[in-house]
Amino acid sequence: APAVSVTEIRRYLRAQGVPFQDGYSCLHAPSLFVPGQAEPPPPAGPPFTLFIDKTTGSFLCTATLAEGTWQDLQATVELRHRGLPPPGPGQAAEEEEEEEAAEARRAREDARRIWERALPLWELLDEEETRATKAAFGIAPLTDATLKRFGVRYLRAAKALVFPWFGPRDGALRGLKLVAAAEGRGDAAAPTEETFPRFDAYRNLFGLPLIGRRDTEVVLTGRELDALALHQATGVPSLALPRGAACLPPALLPYLEQFKRVTLWLGEDLRSWEAAKLFARKLSLKRCSLVRPGDLQPRPLEALNQGLNLTKILRAALPAGHKSIVSFRQLREEVFGELANSEQVAGVKWARFPELNKLLKGHRRGELTVFTGPTGSGKTTFISEYALDLCTQGVCTLWGSFEINNIRLAKIMLTQFATRRLEEQLELYDEWADRFEDLPLYFMTFHGQQNIKTVIDAMQHAVYMYDITHVVVDNLQFMMGHEQLSADR
Repeated sequence: APAVSVTEIRRYLRAQGVPFQDGYSCLHAPSLFVPGQAEPPPPAGPPFTLFIDKTTGSFLCTATLAEGTWQDLQATVELRHRGLPPPGPGQAAEEEEEEEAAEARRAREDARRIWERALPLWELLDEEETRATKAAFGIAPLTDATLKRFGVRYLRAAKALVFPWFGPRDGALRGLKLVAAAEGRGDAAAPTEETFPRFDAYRNLFGLPLIGRRDTEVVLTGRELDALALHQATGVPSLALPRGAACLPPALLPYLEQFKRVTLWLGEDLRSWEAAKLFARKLSLKRCSLVRPGDLQPRPLEALNQGLNLTKILRAALPAGHKSIVSFRQLREEVFGELANSEQVAGVKWARFPELNKLLKGHRRGELTVFTGPTGSGKTTFISEYALDLCTQGVCTLWGSFEINNIRLAKIMLTQFATRRLEEQLELYDEWADRFEDLPLYFMTFHGQQNIKTVIDAMQHAVYMYDITHVVVDNLQFMMGHEQLSADR
């Protein structure tokens, strides 16, 4: 879809006589999908429910969950002027929507079955089992009242905590997340997660049903248990992002518009800190504060376990919007942080290429790496595995393959991911394809020579939508249309 500026959106709404208010990330307007919401709301009445993203023009009506592109919204406005109902999707889109709806129904059904089998932790008859379970997840300080308030359950068969996703309007179960305790030793072992529906359709701002309409302050955390710990220790409204520090989907922004102050406390490592700075830009810097990771400022659940004062940590959060001129005094802590966390500052390490870690230290944002070599030397095969290695560690990756098509590239990557020849074991294809689908990996659909501005626009859009932190271009000569100049590249 062509890009649209917020100035154009405002101009169009004014020209069409649609009242709107300026929000942080979105414009708020009366919903075209709710009868009788065409006028501005009275000061004490319910607010507007149509949210238009200032960056992309995409819209979401929180009352009906209708959503679409800026072009869809324009079509709806013009039909309304002619007294006609909102447009339905075309036939191809309708078939796709039906397929998506069927998939969503299946996921809801799976979620409902799991939810009915799961038990509240405090209802486990064996006290020893309850104690052992709480110890395994590091949640001994969390009270039954807190677990009950957030509706957390335990699935014995999978030894996993179950976090529900309730619809904001009807309170119906829309999905859930299963979190199994970390198998490894020490703090480095991350818990394993599974969501219903799959991660790209799982948009649960965990804790949202507990937010009151008058709440103006919220803390965003990277994990559900952190939201529980924060709420118990401080009483401040707390929400957990569905994919933690990996991504803040723009579809969630309308639900965060009511807050005048947003504190991001995503985790204790440098990647969480970088993600918090990125998300603050999406949410509007002027209302955001960030909790800097450090020894005395670990993630909220860890802070609760260590008996730290979480209210004090929140008060010490730094404003996200920096002044234009600073002295060393303001930079002092950040410089110390870089020195103290030199391993993390070096970036995300490659798991499959230990030699590369010696050479490049790790993958860092904002750096350009160029691979050159003669035709047929294996550049694409290597870069594919190089990027896949980072992607499996949660680095959101965008591929621009201008020389070989996406199907061939995806086949190479899937084979590298599965570390086996799937053409000889087709019965395993679905299992590996399901796992591969859950990676934060996206492909540009360009092929052959392209206008560089079009490509950069697509990259910028992907960075906003999916929080991309690694872009791969293969290769520059094909993109620029210079492949005839030289055999080697």
